[in-house]
Amino acid sequence: MRRQSGANRGEGSGGAALRQPAALAVAAAATLLHGSGAVAQSEESQLTPESAAQVRDAEHYAMPDVPDATLASANIDPPEKNWGVNWGAAILPADYTTFTQDRASKEQVGIQDDTYQVRSFRLSSYGYFELLRRWSYLLSYEYKGFAQIPGTANWQPTDIRLSTKFQFATLTFGKFKEPFVYEMVGDSANLPQSERLLNPFFKSRNLGVQLSNTFLNERATWAVGAYNNWLTTSSRISEAGKDFAARVTGLPLWADEGASYLHVAMSLRYVGADSGVLRFKGTPASNVASNYVDTGNMAGNHAWNTGFEALWNSGPYSLLGEYVSSSVRSASSADPHFSGGYVTASWVITGEHRPYDRKAAYARRVLPSGRWGAWELMARYGRVSLEDAEVHGGTMHGGWAGVNWWATRRWKFSVSAGEVTLERFGLSGNTLEVLSRIQWIY
Repeated sequence: MRRQSGANRGEGSGGAALRQPAALAVAAAATLLHGSGAVAQSEESQLTPESAAQVRDAEHYAMPDVPDATLASANIDPPEKNWGVNWGAAILPADYTTFTQDRASKEQVGIQDDTYQVRSFRLSSYGYFELLRRWSYLLSYEYKGFAQIPGTANWQPTDIRLSTKFQFATLTFGKFKEPFVYEMVGDSANLPQSERLLNPFFKSRNLGVQLSNTFLNERATWAVGAYNNWLTTSSRISEAGKDFAARVTGLPLWADEGASYLHVAMSLRYVGADSGVLRFKGTPASNVASNYVDTGNMAGNHAWNTGFEALWNSGPYSLLGEYVSSSVRSASSADPHFSGGYVTASWVITGEHRPYDRKAAYARRVLPSGRWGAWELMARYGRVSLEDAEVHGGTMHGGWAGVNWWATRRWKFSVSAGEVTLERFGLSGNTLEVLSRIQWIY
């Protein structure tokens, strides 16, 4: 079966477990090398140069948090500066989702149960070490990662990545994110919305090798890579799907010391079939809902996914939009064409802005300045269609609105509600979903 996305290939943000000997060997080697850099937080928590002045200590906020000094004391940064060990964590201890469906929706996807879950618990170590040359690495292990599918092990390796920088590019290999779709390139903890919508078109993590770099004085980036998931499946390397992905970004607008910017990007992804089978499926921006759109297994050779993205930010206001199209080479299904996209508007009513990372080419999460944190309003519309030619995977579209309370640099509390319409099986069904979330990121 071709598991097209993170949710569909058995690779969530936690990912399908590597074959145990290989995973343990890589993890043990990295640990022995102490390859964790001289940085104080998880990679997704790093400060951009422009946002450093916005930082407040944990004691600044009304919401209790772990003191910065306590967290820093767990890190190891020897005087010789040729290695270091630092730690990070992403803890989402409480998600609760409720559903209200009409009769047509229940006929289409079955009854969606109100569900509480520990959404994710990720532990990580990353940084650098010296071994002939300078290397950086990221190791993370996760409980119930993003886009994890039911039936897989709860604890799984998320990232096992080594990188080294050359004059022309940074070489990265291991298990990591493909450079495709803004929702996936950026960590979910940074986004205004709680869950991703374009799951049918990307893979959360994959095994491969990648080259990347910035240019134009960090006003643009490029990344290109080749991937094959044979180690995470029972397939032989010749049967497993071979993927290729590339992403180019630019910053035509950069002003007000990073408070105003315009990010644009284009990405391309070649998706090879697993043992001659392709499959696209996705949920209505929910981790606990059934797959509302699903092509089922399709005999085919490959698919070309093309993505376009733009993010405009002016102080506390931002507008994020993406569009993905997929052209599938499947003679038995009459070569269908699928698509998906969304627009998200955000307003941080307390005045802060979402800082943009010019090296990673996405925006990080809000850094609250006031004692009572930062408050953000979010509205979103999205649509995904897996309906074309001989394939009837359905079309879903809907709107969401929510509020985020960034209580400290690490604590976030959010609630959002959405109404999703699914056109499938000759029916039009409606689902109302409400998600509340607590997260802590270090």
